[in-house]
Amino acid sequence: MLNKIIEFSIKNKLFIGLFILGLIAYGAYEVKKLPIDATPDITNNQVQVITIAPALGAPDVERLITFPIEQVNNNIPGLIELRSFSRFGLSVVTIVFDDKTDIYWARQQVAERLQQAQEQIPKGFGTPVLAPVTTGLGEIYQYVVRPKKGYENKYNAMELRTIQDWIVRRQLLGVKGVAEVSSFGGLLKQYEIAVVPEKLMAYGITISDVFNALEKNNQNTGGSYIEKGPTILFIRSEGLVGTIDDIQNIVVKNLPTGIPLLIRDVGEVRFGNAPRYGAMTYNGEQQVSGAVVMMLKGANSNEVIQNIKERIASIQKSLPEGVVIEPFLDRTKMVNNAISTVTKNLMEGALIVIFVLVLFLGNLRAGLLVASVIPLSMLFAIILMNTFGVSGNLMSLGALDFGLIVDGAVIIVEAVMHSFHRRFEKSNRQLAIGNEQLAIGNEQLAIGNEQLAMGNEQLAIDNEQNKSQLQIADCKLQITQKEMDSEVKTSTSRMMNSAVFGQIIILIVYLPIFSLQGIEGKMFKPMAQTVAFALLGAFVLSLTYIPMMSSLFLSKKISHKETFSDKMMNRIERFYQKYLTKILRYQKTVLASIAGLFVAAILVLTTLGGEFIPSLPEGDFAVDTRVLPGSNLNTSIEAASKASKIILQKFPEVEKVVTKTGSSEVPTDPMAVDASDMMIILKPRKEWTSAKTYPELESKIAKELEAVPGVSFGFQYPVAMRFNELISGARQDVVCKIFGENLDTLAHYANLLGKICNTVDGSEALYVEPVSGMPQIVVKYNRSVIAQYGLNISDINRVVNAAFAGESSGMVYEGEKRFDLVVRLSGSKRKNLEDVQQLLIATPQGTQIPLSTVATVAVEDGPNQIQRENSQRRIIVGFNVRGRDIQSTVHELQQKVEQQIKLPPGYFMTYGGAFENLEAAKTRLYVAVPVSLLLIFLLLYFAFGSVKQGLLIYTAIPLSAIGGIFALAIRGIPFSVSAGIGFIALFGVAVLNGIVLVAEFNRLKSEGYKNLKRIVIMGTKVRLRPVLMTAFVASLGFLPMALSHGEGAEVQRPLATVVIGGLLVATFLTLFVLPILYIIFNRARIGNKQ
Repeated sequence: MLNKIIEFSIKNKLFIGLFILGLIAYGAYEVKKLPIDATPDITNNQVQVITIAPALGAPDVERLITFPIEQVNNNIPGLIELRSFSRFGLSVVTIVFDDKTDIYWARQQVAERLQQAQEQIPKGFGTPVLAPVTTGLGEIYQYVVRPKKGYENKYNAMELRTIQDWIVRRQLLGVKGVAEVSSFGGLLKQYEIAVVPEKLMAYGITISDVFNALEKNNQNTGGSYIEKGPTILFIRSEGLVGTIDDIQNIVVKNLPTGIPLLIRDVGEVRFGNAPRYGAMTYNGEQQVSGAVVMMLKGANSNEVIQNIKERIASIQKSLPEGVVIEPFLDRTKMVNNAISTVTKNLMEGALIVIFVLVLFLGNLRAGLLVASVIPLSMLFAIILMNTFGVSGNLMSLGALDFGLIVDGAVIIVEAVMHSFHRRFEKSNRQLAIGNEQLAIGNEQLAIGNEQLAMGNEQLAIDNEQNKSQLQIADCKLQITQKEMDSEVKTSTSRMMNSAVFGQIIILIVYLPIFSLQGIEGKMFKPMAQTVAFALLGAFVLSLTYIPMMSSLFLSKKISHKETFSDKMMNRIERFYQKYLTKILRYQKTVLASIAGLFVAAILVLTTLGGEFIPSLPEGDFAVDTRVLPGSNLNTSIEAASKASKIILQKFPEVEKVVTKTGSSEVPTDPMAVDASDMMIILKPRKEWTSAKTYPELESKIAKELEAVPGVSFGFQYPVAMRFNELISGARQDVVCKIFGENLDTLAHYANLLGKICNTVDGSEALYVEPVSGMPQIVVKYNRSVIAQYGLNISDINRVVNAAFAGESSGMVYEGEKRFDLVVRLSGSKRKNLEDVQQLLIATPQGTQIPLSTVATVAVEDGPNQIQRENSQRRIIVGFNVRGRDIQSTVHELQQKVEQQIKLPPGYFMTYGGAFENLEAAKTRLYVAVPVSLLLIFLLLYFAFGSVKQGLLIYTAIPLSAIGGIFALAIRGIPFSVSAGIGFIALFGVAVLNGIVLVAEFNRLKSEGYKNLKRIVIMGTKVRLRPVLMTAFVASLGFLPMALSHGEGAEVQRPLATVVIGGLLVATFLTLFVLPILYIIFNRARIGNKQ
């Protein structure tokens, strides 16, 4: 079958040429369509349910909202985890599904069950809604709406928020691929009636009377229509309030004197704002408004960002004079940084591969021909990537090794070149015969001098014969196109099985990566898919394009001059043969040394430590900033502003600092007002002066921020922080979770654990979840006194809620804009404990009494927030790890915890975050790696039909492991999932050289050679060039990834280091160890003692 395809390709060159042109044209078109991103989206499959209940504290939110939502959703098929977060005024329930579950089916199931939950939630305590369909990579564009310089006094925070909500946000929601635009900061405008309690009491009315008056005097209606002649006239009333004057003139009631009592008589009507749960500051100097633009899950980020930028440019023209939209986090920056690293590494890798090919083949045309497979196979891969929905990113494109891709083409072209070399030797033999005949003719000429008459005639005949022989030899130094086609067909057909087998074995070792699940599966499956697509393309090209181009492009002259490559290989061969001969005398010593090296490598592996996936610098910092629990919004803003100014003053690398405090309008990230995300936007690295690397700059900024007292700062990267939060429910690298029932007990052990964490080397930015210690004004009702006054708790609660939180009694419309009409106590009456105690409650008898008459009102410490996981309460203690691997850090922590903490019955602790992900990944790798090894052995067995020879070649795997482990140790890189994937790829490539050598040894033995030492010496001499070429092409193709310091290189570096170190060491050892093992394995069968 394969031979027929090769024959067809050589005979139908025009057809294959058109096929290649079509591939180039269609591939170029697909390149433009390829979705580009920085990294694969590793967010798990989840649905978030958000319920806003401004009047409820954390225990009531948990009891009345979170618990019912958890209960109705805990039996959905495919559910693997249920997490919840309850704090003052907010419930967020995260329902995680397995990766097989369709996200829209899951959302439908949750939405149906929310109807049941809504029936269990008391009326007026919030309505559960689903969060947008987005992921950790979904926050693709963040911006501020701020006044330009010189306009700072013209626009206040309320006006900026109104512009954001009603001009910017509305238009951005219409952009294709945008799931939500979550407003942040500013003041949410309301029409506020700030009633004065003394006036209410003086006129004998209550807040409820004000509500009723507003509701009854803020309405429109319709009266159908009347017919007038041939036309109809529709009837409608206009009773909606539209201005402050309209509201002021609403009648509450008529006094006994007949004078109407108006709204303005009992309070002040003004523009107010909703209670603030979030704020945004720009460079620490001004409060601004802004938003986070969230991308729809599965959308093309390149297209969406481009569409957003075009729409922003259009919106900017419609904004009031002096207002500007300024982006501060644009995913394009992260994508460009990562893709720049990928492009640079791929280009350098391709150039290295081309150089190695030309160097070893000794022929520029042959090297360029093999190298041309690289772009063509890439186009083939990109077509399939678009077909199967694989995006171009750091892992799918960045981990490609062109040396692996061209392996089949190398084998075929090298075979053709080798065939030409044999023709050259044959031509040389013909030329030698011609020279011998010429010498005979010269001798006859000497005799002819003595016999001149006869000699001249004979000489003429001999000269004609000599010329004829030489012409025959000369003409054979250049072959015809037909002979070239035949030569290429023969050579290619002979080596195609080896080429195909090599590609299949590389492909097979990547198959177990497809079995990876969870985060590591999402991270590395795109890499395996892209490699498989590229190898498939290279396979097709090896069958069609390479044979056709070999017959056309390679030189048809078979004369041979010794090239630099030949001279280099001759020296290497002499050196290698010299030491191979010596080493064959010390077989046991060599094998014992290798065994010792392998044991040492295993010991070194146990000391490497481990991490999940190396952190990926994104071009900016996200600093988790926290003040003391219970601090108000202004305290957080002041602390963040002070830190922002320090950073801007002392670090010229920083372009701007934008701080987001608390929660946004759509609180998918439910931060309290004592927590802030400080976004440090950095200039390009080439403009840095204070530091050269991200860790160095982080360390220096953290040192300067120590000048801000009472504030903790935890440095991360924006997307990584969001991933951590969505995946594990916490932002830190290591998250310790304590499960139990009592919040005070949880808080006690969390504080103990926090102190232990601080003693662990490498821990930074400790965070102990503040579940308690939140000062609260608690109203405890006296039921007997309430009964004496004929009151009920519901009516009292409504008055308390309306007086301090404010209760909406309708809407005020300004054109298309709409704002809440809210009644609450005036600001001066909402400041102290006494204001709550003296709140007037109307009784059925018409009198008004202070709230303190029917309840005890006091300040108490209460729960701040409550988290649950799988229906159990939990508290978290988290920290980041710097200067040390995560695995050894957690192991040290576990040992100290076992010695110093004894949890009571019913309480237990788990370790999450990156450590949990690492442990899950290692469990899967413990399956994937053995499966890869088993598949390799099965292929070797079927190829050679012998268990012995399969095991013989299999020795390349432990030899390669030695190099990979020592390479990691020398570079100080801990073991990670990335390194584990590198070992899987390494094992497949490492056995290829063993296959080449053993196949050559078997060929020599089949030709009748019996002496095993002679077999291995002759075989290694013949196959040394392809062995070295395969090793250097495959390993050095990864060299740019191993040495790169660009953004994203941290993820590629462990994989590349393992492959390079393992393959180079394996090749070196294989060239010496495999001949020894071949002799030992075959000595008994041949019975020839060396």
